[in-house]
Amino acid sequence: MNSNRECAEYFRNQKVYDRCFQELWKKWRSYGRVAGKITLKETSEQERRAITGIIGKVFYERKIQFSFAEFEAGLQRTRFAPVDMKQVLEEYFGKKLQTSQTEQKEKEKQKNDFLLTILDDFKKKTGENSVAAKWLETVIARKKYGNQVIIKEYRKDPQQAEHLVKNAGNALLKLEELKDMETDSPLAVFAADVSGNPHYFDRGSPGGMLLIHGICYLKNADSPENAHSWRKLLQSVRIIPDNVSSLVHAYGLHLMTKDGLHPAYEAFCERKEPYVITMENMRGILGTQAEEKVYIVENEMVFTYLLSHLCDQSATVLCTSGQPRSVALLLISMILKGKAEIYYSGDIDPDGIRIADKLWKKFGDGIHIWRMSPQDYEKSCSMEKIGDSGISKLENISHRQLKLTAEAVKIKRLAGYQENILQELLRDIKGEA
Repeated sequence: MNSNRECAEYFRNQKVYDRCFQELWKKWRSYGRVAGKITLKETSEQERRAITGIIGKVFYERKIQFSFAEFEAGLQRTRFAPVDMKQVLEEYFGKKLQTSQTEQKEKEKQKNDFLLTILDDFKKKTGENSVAAKWLETVIARKKYGNQVIIKEYRKDPQQAEHLVKNAGNALLKLEELKDMETDSPLAVFAADVSGNPHYFDRGSPGGMLLIHGICYLKNADSPENAHSWRKLLQSVRIIPDNVSSLVHAYGLHLMTKDGLHPAYEAFCERKEPYVITMENMRGILGTQAEEKVYIVENEMVFTYLLSHLCDQSATVLCTSGQPRSVALLLISMILKGKAEIYYSGDIDPDGIRIADKLWKKFGDGIHIWRMSPQDYEKSCSMEKIGDSGISKLENISHRQLKLTAEAVKIKRLAGYQENILQELLRDIKGEA
């Protein structure tokens, strides 16, 4: 029998050496040779005696340490000598032993070969200068525009990763067709057409993330930071995302079309009733008409209370239901272009303050922060405590008044809610002192 194999078989049958050989394997992977020190903690008396029998050193403590070279020299004094340590380890574990660096290089080569094979396929089927081929060339060369998404999925399942890359490339080719046809396509329809699955390019899915990276390549753009910029990026290539879930509640806001005021929303305005506007409804809307002051609140219950107490008084009031979505941001832009002033009020807690601050940063002084001063905070305070993670959100607030309010919240660490200042909000809208 081969001495290396015989040696490995002997030690494999002596379980007391198992931890020692595990560490020997790790050291060879790190150094690629007999090098380094082996440390075994909480050893048993049997383990210590076994190691002593090989290297000739007596151990008394439960934690023992010896060099790889000492162990290898000990083996060369046994009946198995001469032995090759690398081959002994390979026989012991039943697999090829490579250094971590060599293994990493092989994995990198396999990954590049994987991408180059798909690239070659794209070039053969769609031409060397097709958008799919050029995108994948950039992914490979610059490690950008989806490289991390591809590698993550490749590690999970190479075959599924191949489908993912091909679907993303085919999607970019399809986008070129849409551009030439000058037509829009709903995201679900587009996804089904490319992959057979209407949810394949949903936001946050591997396909959705890779599609966005591909579009960023087309547009030479940065990755979208939020849902609104994600929506805008898709729309820039004539893909229409879900336009129903992005909505805002409104009262007294007139919507303009090329043919004049929108008749359906005019009916609500004439009846002095609130209504819902989605992104789908905004197709064909060119602008808005509003009262000189437009009031925006964050909370649906607050919105309902204010409308029920306006007593048919003329007013324009919107409700964002928390974080303003795309339709709300679009309407705010149109309202400001119409020269109306906007007064925004939200809950006086970390999330509410951040939302207000972001709106002001985006739209400037056309947005007036309304009823969110330190004095309003005192009136709106609840008994709900704010934890450390919430308090940390109050850093880097830019608006001057909101900065002061944020400092007050940091001290008191209690959330303030619009429901506690309903009368003040109502008096402001009514213009009462």
